[in-house]
Amino acid sequence: MYTRPSPRTRRTRGTRARTTARLTATLLTTAALLVSACSSGSSTTSSAGGPVEAALAALPHSTPSALTPYYDQRLSWRDCGVPGFQCATMKAPLDYARPDAGTVRLAVARKKATGKGKPLGSLLVNPGGPGGSAVGYLQQYAGIGYPAQIRARYDMVAVDPRGVARSEPVECLDGRQMDAYTQTDLTPDDQRERDALVAADRKFADSCGARSARLLRHVSTVEAARDMDILRAVLGDRKLNYVGASYGTFLGATYAGLFPRRVGRMVLDGAMDPTVDARRLNLDQTAGFETAFQAFAKDCVRHSDCPLGGKGTTPARVGANLQAFFRKLDAHPIPAGDADGRKLGESLATTGVIASMYDEGSWEQLREALTSAMRENDGVGLLSLADSYYERDANGHYSNLMMANAAVNCLDLPPAFSGPEDVEKALPEFEKASPVFGPGLAWASLNCAYWPVRATGEPHRIEAKGAAPIVVVGTVRDPATPYRWARSLAGQLSSARLLTYDGDGHTAYGRGSTCIDTAIDTYLLRGTQPTPGKRCS
Repeated sequence: MYTRPSPRTRRTRGTRARTTARLTATLLTTAALLVSACSSGSSTTSSAGGPVEAALAALPHSTPSALTPYYDQRLSWRDCGVPGFQCATMKAPLDYARPDAGTVRLAVARKKATGKGKPLGSLLVNPGGPGGSAVGYLQQYAGIGYPAQIRARYDMVAVDPRGVARSEPVECLDGRQMDAYTQTDLTPDDQRERDALVAADRKFADSCGARSARLLRHVSTVEAARDMDILRAVLGDRKLNYVGASYGTFLGATYAGLFPRRVGRMVLDGAMDPTVDARRLNLDQTAGFETAFQAFAKDCVRHSDCPLGGKGTTPARVGANLQAFFRKLDAHPIPAGDADGRKLGESLATTGVIASMYDEGSWEQLREALTSAMRENDGVGLLSLADSYYERDANGHYSNLMMANAAVNCLDLPPAFSGPEDVEKALPEFEKASPVFGPGLAWASLNCAYWPVRATGEPHRIEAKGAAPIVVVGTVRDPATPYRWARSLAGQLSSARLLTYDGDGHTAYGRGSTCIDTAIDTYLLRGTQPTPGKRCS
């Protein structure tokens, strides 16, 4: 959805608690695709004359002897400090090409199955990002919020991918520097503002290179997928059972492509398409946010407290009113009650609005925040939405979400743009995709142009021939992972079946559709895929 957490950009989420936990994890979804294990640069031509991406090649079925110490390790489980959960540290090779050249330590957590019935092994979960903490997601949502029958039969397990949260996190800017970075104007009006945006991206990239030099070349999705296979073996599972959301679908699909015969029951919810390049990925996502905003606009004007227009106001006029408000903030930021003196400007306000597009359950909160900002000159509500999106706490501390997000994205795909001139040429296309968000999301796609290490991945197909049946889930009006991506991934994977949610918001499982939840639960418990063409609302 974006090369950086959206608006600069990022990604999943019932109850307010469930919404918060899932939104934190999913907000970042974005742009991460790749393949160092596929034949590099080997595109062919289809009969229609278009390029056909090389398919991700499966790794040898046998484990290389150099990796045996990792596959044979025993985890030492300990109390997590969270009732019912255990934690451990797993070692993986920093560089799979040189397994003896150092290790990376990965944080693992689990909650053992406690119910009756035949145990089904482990169920690994990942909420997306890249950069979302899978361990945090497990402890705050999946391990307590997944259906009881799932938790009764599976050991619920999570591993923070390398570079993320508790797993040797990528480090870049400190809190005050991140405050400045998140306030960078992403709709530059003149050369001075363009130069400032480029300088901010360069500073971010240089800081990541200086503070995380050892790790920065080794946080690709292929490497994270290989780490998951070590975890599968260490847990004693013959096959990997997995639920991945948003970017987690790309991670899961990559695992399936590398280890097709080790795939167990796999759900890929809010699917990404590994065949698109970074520019197309960002453009598709821009259109996705516009689709979500149109739905929000239609809903907003039905309410008497909508500050963007009254009953009968068209979505286009609602969008124009929001753009006018953003322009006003660009010129004159408003107070936001922040202890560190931050005001609400255009960039943070846009982030707050985009954050609310991920879940229609947030629309009421967004209306209230916009009303306060537009009618009362009070930016507290929108700033709070933006801070939640960026995982900034009240003390001004950020998680490493944005840093890991950029590190993985910029390694997984060549940059969307090589410099400001490329962005300027693409602006009309992005503005057409979304008059409201297009310019900002286009400029947000520039950050990988200055990344200190070269991308190792490229667009590719994932077929996973020989894999057990897989379920791919797509939401029709998903803002962050457009529905067409789910259709594409389901068409690539040799054993996949597409399950469609005709609704709003990002991802579908656990978001209120009994039809979706029943279909996925049945698959996880019995291995039965949904009927072909199944569509839920």
